[in-house]
Amino acid sequence: MKFSCSICLDLLKDPVTIPCGHSYCMNCIKCHWDEEEQRRIPSCPQCRKEFIPKPGLEKSIMLAELVEELKKTGLQAAPADHCYAGPEDVACDVCTGRKRKAVKSCLSCSASYCQDHLQPHYDVPELKKHKLVDPSKNLKENICSRHDEVMKIFCRTDQQCICYLCTMDEHKGHETVPAAAERDEKQKKLQKYVKLLQQEVEVINRSADKTVEDSEKIFTELIRLLQKRSSDVKQQIRSQQETEVSRVKDVQEKLEQEITELKRKDAELEQLSITEDHNQFLLNYPSLPALRESTHSSRVKIQEDEESEDEESEDEESEDEETEDEESEDEEGGRVYIAVSYKSNRKRWSEECQFGSNDKSWSLCCGRKSYTFHHNKVKTPVPGPVSSRIGVYLDHRAGILCFYSVSETMTLIYRVQTTFTQPLHAGIGFDPSIFASSQCFSEFIQLKQLSVS
Repeated sequence: MKFSCSICLDLLKDPVTIPCGHSYCMNCIKCHWDEEEQRRIPSCPQCRKEFIPKPGLEKSIMLAELVEELKKTGLQAAPADHCYAGPEDVACDVCTGRKRKAVKSCLSCSASYCQDHLQPHYDVPELKKHKLVDPSKNLKENICSRHDEVMKIFCRTDQQCICYLCTMDEHKGHETVPAAAERDEKQKKLQKYVKLLQQEVEVINRSADKTVEDSEKIFTELIRLLQKRSSDVKQQIRSQQETEVSRVKDVQEKLEQEITELKRKDAELEQLSITEDHNQFLLNYPSLPALRESTHSSRVKIQEDEESEDEESEDEESEDEETEDEESEDEEGGRVYIAVSYKSNRKRWSEECQFGSNDKSWSLCCGRKSYTFHHNKVKTPVPGPVSSRIGVYLDHRAGILCFYSVSETMTLIYRVQTTFTQPLHAGIGFDPSIFASSQCFSEFIQLKQLSVS
């Protein structure tokens, strides 16, 4: 037999028994009915039996005595602290005083119950039909604010939940269905939509996987082609390296042979020059012209191996830095033009293509007593000592062109700072009067290590 109040869950205090047979603390049942009077007919908190009119309450003497005896024997057990509702928990709507945690909420009653107060929903046949859900704090949202009834109907016209009284009032004539039926229909649509989304996600995933796979194939092929190209370029460079090394070695061997031959002939000449035997000297003298001719041809051959030369107009293409020494002799009093020019300036017997008469050539005119610098038809007098040997220094990349007077030292005659847009060639020009002289000649020679002043 239970002697606890199903509202406060404590031992009965001033116990009363209502007409349905359930017993409560007098204060607990009074408070419960006072709250119910504001919205519905008084009823039993356990069996929900309604009473019209509200029954009177009289203290049950027998129950009160039994409760007192129980208090004396100490049989009452205090509920554990974890059974009471905390700030985040849903509290039982029936408990008074310190409320316990609700274990279920009833959508039909719009109330939440702890384990003890929920028991009537399992025992009473009428309460067994109620819809129980997990504890919820939003049960008030299921109550119609106008009629204070549970909203169990869905109005499709206004797309909102209503109570049965609303169908007779402002929603009269609207298309309505049970809220549960509407929920089932929309849940089916939602499940169908979720299924479509899942299928779309699968399609996207397959497409992404295919794209990644294709990208990996493309990058793999690109890497293979780059590696193959790199290998081909390396092989080509090595092949060119071997060819150039072989060519340089051949040139080196020829130079060494010529040097050896020159040293041998030099030794013979030195020996011949110091001999005191006149007959021996005269006997070996006829070999000198052959020696001179051999020496000249050797020098010309070396220059042809390095660059092609054209003494009439242009020589030696230059990309970075070149230094030349051009020797000119002017015994008849004519002028000699020492120049550098672009290859495009090659029209012969044209006044516009003369060295210094256009923007494609730079020329130093060497007279008997002075110099004149010519470029693009502009003549600039240049003071300085006249020399039969003129040195030309060219730094193509830096745009520097210098003319030097060469003797025991090198003296700067004129310096040009510009921008070269094409490869340059060396050139020599003569006045027509010089061609009548059989003793006039010009020669490109290798510059010795001289000091520059």
